[in-house]
Amino acid sequence: MKAMDLRELSRDELEQKVQEFKRKLFNLRFQKVGGELDNTAELAKTRQDIARAMTIVREKARGEER
Repeated sequence: MKAMDLRELSRDELEQKVQEFKRKLFNLRFQKVGGELDNTAELAKTRQDIARAMTIVREKARGEER
């Protein structure tokens, strides 16, 4: 997901997205161990999505503090 799309979401929606990405990563790891995962690049993409969303959550939190 692009950062521009994530910036349009509210803080609560972003936190829900982070949880959604974490569940996806958890499932992908199980698929990898079970030999069912065809595209291992999906793991890295999901980790990047988590980091991107968490960064925007932190930016919004810092903006509210000021």
